[in-house]
Amino acid sequence: MTIWRTAEIDSTLVLIDILGAGALLLWGLRLIKTGMLRAFGSALRVWIGRGASNRVKALIAGLVATLAVQSSTATAVITASFAARDLLSGAMGQAVMLGANVGTSIAAAVLSLDLHWLSPLLILIGVVVFSRSGRAGGKGIGRAILGLGLMLLALELMGQATGPMRDSVLVRQVLVGLGDAPLFALIFATGLAALASSSLATVLFVMLLAQAGVVSAELALVLVAGANLGGAIPPWLAVMSEGVQARRLVVTNLGVRAAGAAVLTLTAPLLAPLVQPYFADTAALTLGAHVGFSIVLALVFLPVLGPLSALVERWMPKQPTVDFAPKYLDESAMSSPTIALAAAARETLRLGDLVGDMLRLSLATVQGHDDLAHDRLSATEDQVDRLHNAIKIYLARLSREDLDADDIRRMSEILSYAVNLEHIGDLIDSGLSELAVKKDRRRLSFSPEGLTEISEFYQRTIEILAVAQSVFLSRDENLARELVKCKVEVRRMETLSAERHMERLRERRLETVETSSLHLDILRDLKRVNAHLISVAYPILDGIGALGDTRLQPEQKKS
Repeated sequence: MTIWRTAEIDSTLVLIDILGAGALLLWGLRLIKTGMLRAFGSALRVWIGRGASNRVKALIAGLVATLAVQSSTATAVITASFAARDLLSGAMGQAVMLGANVGTSIAAAVLSLDLHWLSPLLILIGVVVFSRSGRAGGKGIGRAILGLGLMLLALELMGQATGPMRDSVLVRQVLVGLGDAPLFALIFATGLAALASSSLATVLFVMLLAQAGVVSAELALVLVAGANLGGAIPPWLAVMSEGVQARRLVVTNLGVRAAGAAVLTLTAPLLAPLVQPYFADTAALTLGAHVGFSIVLALVFLPVLGPLSALVERWMPKQPTVDFAPKYLDESAMSSPTIALAAAARETLRLGDLVGDMLRLSLATVQGHDDLAHDRLSATEDQVDRLHNAIKIYLARLSREDLDADDIRRMSEILSYAVNLEHIGDLIDSGLSELAVKKDRRRLSFSPEGLTEISEFYQRTIEILAVAQSVFLSRDENLARELVKCKVEVRRMETLSAERHMERLRERRLETVETSSLHLDILRDLKRVNAHLISVAYPILDGIGALGDTRLQPEQKKS
């Protein structure tokens, strides 16, 4: 019993060592990715965007970007964001993905070198650069250097931890079982890479197992196939909620890797004896298979990306976005500026109605808890952006030669009001909505008086929106004057609520202390929302000369 318990404890310690080293390896990868993205994220986006002019350049762009961030997943997400905005075609995006696959295999080759002596130096340099740098770019570089040092240290620790596995009967039995069941071995490696969000880390782990002598050449090939297949799953999960263009890209990448993994798994029994003599050991074979897998996929699929992308487009057609399409921008009215401007005005009023929906939904999130409210607000804000862009494009297509002075003035009013409404949507989505999420996440509650003041401010803002809509539609001078007067009322509401809040704060009321910053930030954002709404009256009043140049009182002359 004592011998059995001792062996069980030893096995547990070995497992803990391996898991700890693996966690350190993944953390190092994360540090490199986040560090490089923070230091050179915009440059990498520009590099990928500019490199996608032809397939070879796109492949090189994906390779370089992946070598920089040590993550094909990060490259895939960046590329998918371009595809979602129609900035990248399917063929060019897939070429970037093929390059990313090659990049991650080259990174594995570099990290497989005996560079453990470099680890302490890189960790020291990374900590110093991160601590001494005062800029985000410098801190990102320091973080990336530190991550590389931790990765090398993790590989050394993992190599030491897997050493006892040579003599483990249980491990050998499990791996022999996987060798006799290549399908399960493929699933095992696929799941491991998907959970780790890194085919690179999985291949390095397989290499260490091979160095320990517990993985056969045939099994190594199957595990490499699974690691490459599993590496395509995290990008697919990351863009599930994106547009169909982004989903096409990652689905195609997943299909390409699945085809390669299937072929390698099926041919592994024949391929392993043929290529084994050309490698020093099974670990070298594992690395060669990983590099060769990505290169072969690039050579096979790069010439046929056009037909492949067309096939995926037919399989995943772009769904019409009827709910988010403009309703009143009539193309047949383009020849008549007056009718076209009226259509644009009606669409802008619809934009205002959407903003009103966002305000009411935002008020509901402040007054209560709703897990789905933030998503609904984001969806409505996307709709606001779509209509705003459609209105801008519609107005830009009107010929200036066919417009008189009144038409030009009206077009300017429409465009200005649409821009202000779009800004309000951004304020609600990124400001007020985030504040409500923060309140719910921290399980905070406003004081009854504070909640009443905020609710009244919201309600008054919704009423001012209704007046702004009327002013925009009717261009009534008297109504415009009343709207401008609301600015004084809004300022007083904000000031009064802030003063009452400070009084409650001095009384050390718990709810007030906990929600102080949230309360004041909501007041500030609502004031900015009202400023955008009230600005619709300025062009109308300016046209009749009812606006002064300044609100400053005239300077008193000294006697």
